[in-house]
Amino acid sequence: MRIKRCATLFIGLAIALGSLTVKTADVLKMEVTPAIQREPAIVTVRATIEASPDNRMLEVTAKSPVLARTSKLPIDGSKDASPLKVIEFRDLPSGLYQITGVLIGSQGTRATVVRLAKIEPGPGSR
Repeated sequence: MRIKRCATLFIGLAIALGSLTVKTADVLKMEVTPAIQREPAIVTVRATIEASPDNRMLEVTAKSPVLARTSKLPIDGSKDASPLKVIEFRDLPSGLYQITGVLIGSQGTRATVVRLAKIEPGPGSR
């Protein structure tokens, strides 16, 4: 029971703090909404990417202990390209999800950002 309380406290604290950033330097910013909702959930990821001719692809993964989904978007590295990319993960079942955005350039990973989303069981679920 104590472990469950500690885990719940950690999850709540992580969600309240909003994010974990691994390596970014403002090259990639990412917002995940909503942070907490009931299943079946739609989680929206808004990624803002700094313009660079080196940008090639944005890979966003929603991963829980029972499910993983990935979306890959090619990135136009020109200055005129839209900096905002929006991705939706639909019908997510309950669980704690690690949402990871990876900006890939011509030489490999340019930036990685991690956010959390918690999907709670729907009414009548156990």
